[in-house]
Amino acid sequence: MSPKKEKFDAIVVGAGASGNAAAYTMAKAGLKVLQIERGEYPGSKNVQGAILYSDALEKIIPDFREDAPLERHIIEQRMWVMDDESFIGTHYRSDDYNKPPYNRYTIIRAQFDKWFSSKVREAGALLICETTVDELLLDGDRVVGVRSDRLGGEVFADVVVLADGVNSTLARKAGFHPELEAKNVALAVKEILFLPEEVIQARFNIKEEEGVVIELMGKVTEGMVGTGFLYTNKDSLTIGIGCLLSDFKDNPKRTSPYALLEKLKAHPSIAPLIEGGEMKEYAAHLIPEGGFKAVPKLYGNGWMIVGDSGGFVNAVHREGSNLAMTSGRLAGETVIALKEGGKEPTAANLKLYKDKMDESFVMKDLKKYRDMPDVLHTTPQFFTTYPELLNRAAKTFFTVDGVDKKAKEREILGSFRSARRLTGLVSDAFKFWRAFR
Repeated sequence: MSPKKEKFDAIVVGAGASGNAAAYTMAKAGLKVLQIERGEYPGSKNVQGAILYSDALEKIIPDFREDAPLERHIIEQRMWVMDDESFIGTHYRSDDYNKPPYNRYTIIRAQFDKWFSSKVREAGALLICETTVDELLLDGDRVVGVRSDRLGGEVFADVVVLADGVNSTLARKAGFHPELEAKNVALAVKEILFLPEEVIQARFNIKEEEGVVIELMGKVTEGMVGTGFLYTNKDSLTIGIGCLLSDFKDNPKRTSPYALLEKLKAHPSIAPLIEGGEMKEYAAHLIPEGGFKAVPKLYGNGWMIVGDSGGFVNAVHREGSNLAMTSGRLAGETVIALKEGGKEPTAANLKLYKDKMDESFVMKDLKKYRDMPDVLHTTPQFFTTYPELLNRAAKTFFTVDGVDKKAKEREILGSFRSARRLTGLVSDAFKFWRAFR
């Protein structure tokens, strides 16, 4: 019988990290699952830095390390605050991260998503690619299936899991949530630059499968709220930068995302690390950055939202894939629990998914940092003035030129120009600290 004539236990729209997690979890439990992906293959439309966090995937596929396409396990984290010519930062490197089982890895999303999808199909789910779901099928206020762009493309299911990315089109069309505000979405661009393994290892002081992550903030975003990153893969580097869509939208004269990336690549601290790199991939994508206050309703009669569609990105700690996979797994476990209990996927019963999410690290972390988006939106000096002052202060203090350190301290304090500016810094620092509590 053709898929479009069958009724499934669940339909999953999307084959990214959250969609694959949901489909695998349900199929592994014996449910009849249909997964629909608009791309030519899983991973063709999915873009990410990309970091894979082991704990989230271990809870879904415990032995994933045996055959997953992993690049390098991360042993060192660097955080840089940059001005136009320099950076001040901190590094954390631990040999504990060099002992298996490793905590996190760099990955290439196209390769990883193909692998994850193969596991979903091995578990028994049916995958259909190059198919766009145009709308949800409703019986009253109950979602009962989807309509795709294929001929006769109506497919029915007990529940539909929406994993269709940022600003879920299907959820908006159905009226489940409004369009996301531009201030809650970031536009990011990235490149993958080919470099020989031995060059990468020499430049980043690593061996064989060891990796380094560098997170970047400061004047590289030209005053816009955003960050950059540089990750080591086996024989390539991934470099990218992202800023809030509202910043691009509100001031069209600002530098384009591509130009921002080119500026980052030319920075004196970055250029030597990527010198000689041959671009093998360029991509742009949207990232939900609204945090806890921007999370939409996650469930209703016959439907649930997972991954980027639910806004599950922890911008403070630069985490996304682990939140996506966890939300997909918990949505899948919710459907399994209702099936085993003989319960219908009504809104009242699917509240179990929200309860599971509230008890998970996902919502607890988002709630902890719920005020951070507002602080960053209203304090652009974190991306302009303060990085410049920090780097200027460091340069002044570490320059040995016959001037005593006490005089240098006075010079540094004098760079604030007025007590009012110093008071503003203290006030902003206090707001920033409170947002981390």
